Amino acid sequence: MSHSKPARQAGIPFILVTIFLDVLTFGLVIPVVPSLVRHFSADDAHAAWWMGMMVASFSIMQFAFAPVLGALSDRFGRRPVILASVAGAAIDQLFMAFAPGLGWLLVARLVAGLTAANITAANAYIADISTAENRAKNFGLVGAAFGLGFIAGPALGGLLGEIHLRLPFMVAAGLAAVNFLYGLFVLPESLAPANRRPFSWRRANPVGSLTALAKHPAVLGLAASRTCSVLAMGVLQTIWVLYTTKLFKWGELENGLSLAALGLATAVVQGALISRIVRRLGETRTALLGLTIEALAYLGYGMAGSGALFVGAILIHALAGISSPAIQSVVTRSVGANEQGSVQGAFASVQSLTFIFAPLIGAELFGLFTAGESAHSLKAGIPFLFGAGCLLLAGLIAIWALRRAAPSPIIARTGETA
Repeated sequence: MSHSKPARQAGIPFILVTIFLDVLTFGLVIPVVPSLVRHFSADDAHAAWWMGMMVASFSIMQFAFAPVLGALSDRFGRRPVILASVAGAAIDQLFMAFAPGLGWLLVARLVAGLTAANITAANAYIADISTAENRAKNFGLVGAAFGLGFIAGPALGGLLGEIHLRLPFMVAAGLAAVNFLYGLFVLPESLAPANRRPFSWRRANPVGSLTALAKHPAVLGLAASRTCSVLAMGVLQTIWVLYTTKLFKWGELENGLSLAALGLATAVVQGALISRIVRRLGETRTALLGLTIEALAYLGYGMAGSGALFVGAILIHALAGISSPAIQSVVTRSVGANEQGSVQGAFASVQSLTFIFAPLIGAELFGLFTAGESAHSLKAGIPFLFGAGCLLLAGLIAIWALRRAAPSPIIARTGETA
């Protein structure tokens, strides 16, 4: 990288704060969106269907436009793409705050999906300013900022939701506006002009961006592994509140606090432990260990017979946070500086394509196995068991992909083999 040491040191705090504020606004509304959907719905099954539709619609738009935004960030830099994404988040939350019905909630999710590129651009940003030695550590800090946003976001959203169901959306819109102003005046550009490349619709369209991954077998394999893990994640996000409400009678406050607990524990793991673990185990073993732990956590969610056991699974799940920074480190060191945005856009496209189907699968499984069942039926946990199977498959694919990744300085020092 051609960036000076002061530029690297200045860029990291700015991007971490931007990610934190962005995730905070997103987390604010998680505990109350299902309640708002239920407010307009006839029953839980109808609410689950609309929840699936809203998440899927967001993903369809992100699938179509994430590669475009990634390619634009390779052409014009990361900063303008991040700012456009933050502005889109503010508009989305305003729509949600004043939506008179389910149709307008759906429109809000379409707007959000169109401009959702913060994490994509942030990952490219971190790749721009990182060295091989601190790459995994920096991606761990991104994960920690993400987790800290979920600590404050869902907990605050649950508290605000107790006051008024629409209040979290209004606060989220305000915070997104603050985030935009912060980035407008403070966030520096990370991509040097010499590392930019012309915009190409061939690379920017979703199919073209995915096809381009074939040039990098390890990256293509990790994208396939990511597809499986995102499928599990999408199922979890869709049924979390529905599951805990049905089995444990949790409300907005309990769901907000439970998500905050997951965010706190994950932030500690990614912010304080990831660099030590990668130094000791190497990127490959760290990634595979994280995926294995995550599968065990999903088994715990699905078999939890009480709220206390569910919380125990949350703590196990947090340890799985070691996999994502390690995998991101492998991906970003496997491609050139002028490809980072496009590759991150392709990964976002893979994720969003999976999210089109994952919420629908989660909602269908939950509705299928809870219809006519008692409030304490363990059949409600079957979607989590499905997610555990997806994560085991993700681990197997990752083994294949990581064997084909180029060795890093960290691997050379630890003697790691894939």
